[in-house]
Amino acid sequence: MSNLHIIVLIKQVPEIEKVRFDLQTGRLDRSSAGAETNPFDLNALEAAVQLKEKIGATVTAVSMGPKAAESSLRDAIARGADRAILLTDKRFAGADTLATSYTLASAIKKLGKFDLVICGEKTVDGDTAQVGPEVAELLNIPHVAYVEEILNADQDGIIVKSRTERNYYTIRLRYPCLITVTKDVNTPRLPTLKDKIRCRRAEVTVWNADSLLDVADKSLFGAQGSPTRVIEVYAPTAERRRGVILRGDPEEAARKILEVLKQAGVI
Repeated sequence: MSNLHIIVLIKQVPEIEKVRFDLQTGRLDRSSAGAETNPFDLNALEAAVQLKEKIGATVTAVSMGPKAAESSLRDAIARGADRAILLTDKRFAGADTLATSYTLASAIKKLGKFDLVICGEKTVDGDTAQVGPEVAELLNIPHVAYVEEILNADQDGIIVKSRTERNYYTIRLRYPCLITVTKDVNTPRLPTLKDKIRCRRAEVTVWNADSLLDVADKSLFGAQGSPTRVIEVYAPTAERRRGVILRGDPEEAARKILEVLKQAGVI
C-alpha cells in the first residue's frame, strides 16, 4: 500500500506590524518589512507531518511568491516536509485570491496524484480565508474549513471536527479532499539545529508560468486574471462626538435618555 500524498499550501507574509500600505496601488508594500511564514500555515504543515508520522505520507509544500519565499519552503523542509515547490514569476504578481487560487490549483494538477491538501485557515496579510475553499472548487474536490481537530485518518479518508460560528461538526471525507485548519488544531514544532542545517542543502523546485501552461491558461495568472480592483484607499476620519452629563433626579434623567435614543432612531 502506497503512502498518502499530502500537499500543504504555504505563504510567506510580511511582518504585519511593520509593513506599509501603498496608497497609490492599493497593495501592501512588501519591501517595507521583513518576511515570515504565515502562522496559520505552520499549523497546516504540522498537521501534515503528524499524519505522516501516524499513517505514512509524503508531504509536499507549495508556495507562490517571490524568490525570497524559498526561505519559508526551506523552513517547511526543516519542519518535516519531504519536497518543496516555489511558484515564482512576474506574471504571477498582483494576483487577487481568485488568481492565486487558480495558480496554486494548477500547480497541484501538475503534481499529479494527491490525496489531501491542507491549508491554514487564513493569512495574516489578506485575512480573507478564501484561497483554500477556492482551490478545492477549482480542483472539484470536497473541502471542510475551520478544522479544529483531526479525529482520525487512514488510507481511505479523514475525520475532522469543524467549528462554525455557533456549532461544531464531525465530518468524514474521502480522498482526495482539502481542509483548512485553525490555530487550535495543534502546536507547530520547532525545527532542531540538525534540521536547519539539513534544509540548507535541500532542493527547492522552482516553477514559473511557462511550467504550468500544460495545465493552465496564462491569461488567468496574476493581475491579468484578477477581477478584484481596489478603487480607493483612505484613512477614515474620526468625527468628534459631544457628550452630555445628566444630573439630578434619576427618573428625569432616564426620560431624557429615552428621548435622545428615540431621536437617534435607536428605539
